[in-house]
Amino acid sequence: MTTVNHTATAVGAAAPRSDGPEKAAGTARYAYEYEVADAAYIAPVQATVARGRVLEVDTADAEAVDGVLTVLWHGNAPRLDTDAELDPLQKPAELAVLQSAEVAYRGQLVGAVVAETFEAARRAAALVTVRYEQIPHDTDLSDQRSDLFAPEEDHLQGDVDTAEPADAVVEHTYTTAMQHNNPMEPHSTIAHWDGAALTLYESTQGAPLVSSTVAALLDLEPADVRVVAPYVGGGFGSKGPLHAPTVLAALAALALPGRSVKLALTRRQMFALVGYRSPTIQRVRLSAAADGRLSGIDMVSTSQSSHIADFVEQAALPAKSMYAAPNRRMGHRAVRLDVAVPTWMRAPGECPGMFGPEVAMDELAWALGLDPIELRLRNEPETDPHTHKPFSSRNLAACLREGARRFDWADRAPAPAARTENGWRVGLGVAASAYPVVPPPAHSRARIRYEGEGRYLVALGAADIGTGAATALAQIAADALRVPLERVRVRLGDSALPHASVAGGSTGLMSWGSTVHTAAGAFRGRHGEAPEPGAEAESDLPENPAAQEYAMYAYGAQFAEVRTHAETGEVRVPRLLGVFAAGRIVNARTARSQFLGGMTMGLSMALHEESVLDPRFGHTVNGDLAEYHIAANADVEDIQAHWIDEEDPHVNPLGAKGIGEIGIVGTAAAVANAAYHATGVRVRSLPVRLDDFIGT
Repeated sequence: MTTVNHTATAVGAAAPRSDGPEKAAGTARYAYEYEVADAAYIAPVQATVARGRVLEVDTADAEAVDGVLTVLWHGNAPRLDTDAELDPLQKPAELAVLQSAEVAYRGQLVGAVVAETFEAARRAAALVTVRYEQIPHDTDLSDQRSDLFAPEEDHLQGDVDTAEPADAVVEHTYTTAMQHNNPMEPHSTIAHWDGAALTLYESTQGAPLVSSTVAALLDLEPADVRVVAPYVGGGFGSKGPLHAPTVLAALAALALPGRSVKLALTRRQMFALVGYRSPTIQRVRLSAAADGRLSGIDMVSTSQSSHIADFVEQAALPAKSMYAAPNRRMGHRAVRLDVAVPTWMRAPGECPGMFGPEVAMDELAWALGLDPIELRLRNEPETDPHTHKPFSSRNLAACLREGARRFDWADRAPAPAARTENGWRVGLGVAASAYPVVPPPAHSRARIRYEGEGRYLVALGAADIGTGAATALAQIAADALRVPLERVRVRLGDSALPHASVAGGSTGLMSWGSTVHTAAGAFRGRHGEAPEPGAEAESDLPENPAAQEYAMYAYGAQFAEVRTHAETGEVRVPRLLGVFAAGRIVNARTARSQFLGGMTMGLSMALHEESVLDPRFGHTVNGDLAEYHIAANADVEDIQAHWIDEEDPHVNPLGAKGIGEIGIVGTAAAVANAAYHATGVRVRSLPVRLDDFIGT
């Protein structure tokens, strides 16, 4: 439980995080940190071939290590119900841990050692010998393959192939790299099976989803699987759906009833077992008249999926609704490879999918001699180009204009490679960003109880993954109950609480906050101004009929200053600025933190992040934070986030849009566009490298 101990009351106030003192003092318990009696430790054994079949598992040497309790493999692991009906977010085949001899990708779980100590488990796992029948594998992503498939029909409007000739055409291929989520807290689980019920202390974005999925796999009732996750050290999507390590922990607990088993992935293991963002190959063609009006938008994005299960990065999706044009085609292609299943990573679809089109828009602006902001303004649609519905609100133009004012856009050099300072070439770039108001993936329910002495408890099974959700929910409840904020206590992160949807898709605070707001109204309607201690009310997330009537999006404008060294090609980004229109801001302090975090992650995508797959062996060769580089404080000197005061009564009772992902969208394109303005060199592949500018 968290207690709000500050005095700000209004929604929109910059209230400090209610869990800040606990986190700063180190008393906030994360999944692996719970004190459990008689703990044992799990060390996974992973496949060393990219495709094949396990022929033999020799556990003799491992079992001889002092302290080893059991060695699990597909021949002795407890059985799972692999035909169980799971939530649509889950990939059943990915969760069939130690159920067969088949190996679908390098790094897949093929065994595990459970021992009295972490050290003994790790040592014994290294002594497990696995013999394979190796089968030729394929990890090569290309948009020229003959076995590409389309996961859905292309979006077609007009005819991009026979449209009237344009005054300017930009047609190029843009690529984004494979990326792996690296939240500060690795994926961790403590599992305890007492013979009748299973308890999981889990690092997850959705305790109820973990509970229902594990229960189905083990043929248990959901009430018999309790998942506890009050604190989560980041997720960025990778802790949304359940992954194989959690199932492994549950299997180990079943194999050792009465013992608590602990599993925390190493950083290297996270590069194989908890998903990643698929690389994309984006073919983009824009055609326009001399005045900048688009006549055609054509985008097809190719990404990789897995033979285990399909997950297709929806990178062409944002182009459907971004700009007006009479002739349009957007589509996806994918290929099933011998790799792990891709998964969500902050702003899946929109984040990589806005890179190609927003760089192409910059190219088109220079080809037409137009300001890149003016080009975007001239192609503002009156209604959603995809659905033809009116926008519930669309303040992209306001974001672009306000950002230009704050960033001194009017003073930029008139031509590329026109400004040099002390050996550094300087340029400014801009890109637009958008993220949809996504319907929550499942219903949510909140309970409010009066505890006496003017104090209230708000409870729901939602996850605060570091966003400050508990603080913002307390603000919403306090306003709706008309009480001071310090009178509200919020309890989250437990599947035993009323059901809540996953923290993902920027839906968390929108759906949970609307649910809490409704529950508070129900409480006041039932119990009035003077409730008795113990008085309660519960409510579900209300239906929103406007969701079918309007196109709903958050928008933003990203600005970047890039400096490249004229001799070495070194790239620096001294300034980033974002302006956003995301509905009502519930907490100004945590909102700014989310915007800045997204922008920093976008900078990391632009300059650093790339998972390098060795096709000979099918594994990521830079699977640690020594070689998988991420942005650090030194990578940007000045980063600012601002927002437009936006009223949107249609999105939900709060008027709030999600903000967890809009900050990352467009940042990489703004950096690439600024690099062009600085150097005259157009980079169409991420990450941007110093090699791109040497000798130019």
